[in-house]
Amino acid sequence: MVEEKAWVDFNALALVVERIDTVAELLDISRTRLLIAALHDEPDALVNDEGFRTQLRDAYYAERIDFQTVQSVLSQEEAMRLQLLRASIDRDPPEPQLKAALPSDDEFYDGDVSV
Repeated sequence: MVEEKAWVDFNALALVVERIDTVAELLDISRTRLLIAALHDEPDALVNDEGFRTQLRDAYYAERIDFQTVQSVLSQEEAMRLQLLRASIDRDPPEPQLKAALPSDDEFYDGDVSV
């Protein structure tokens, strides 16, 4: 299957471009190939960063991003786990409800309660 390519155009500081050109020359690869490798590796590094994962979870729980976005960044298993957790957070009421009344202090402590 042939993957679709997208054209990307951006400006960078001249010093950064010079540094990339130097590294590309040392590795005997093109600047484009080096940049593609860097762009490919950075999301993988972020996915393993706990701070980024926290931001991703927070954005999902706050409904700033959807399930498909989470799934595209994380594995399907992790995205489904977040989906289940969010559903439990959104549950009304969020806390378990007792079907019976709470016991009195005397019943609970089986006698006098120390102060």
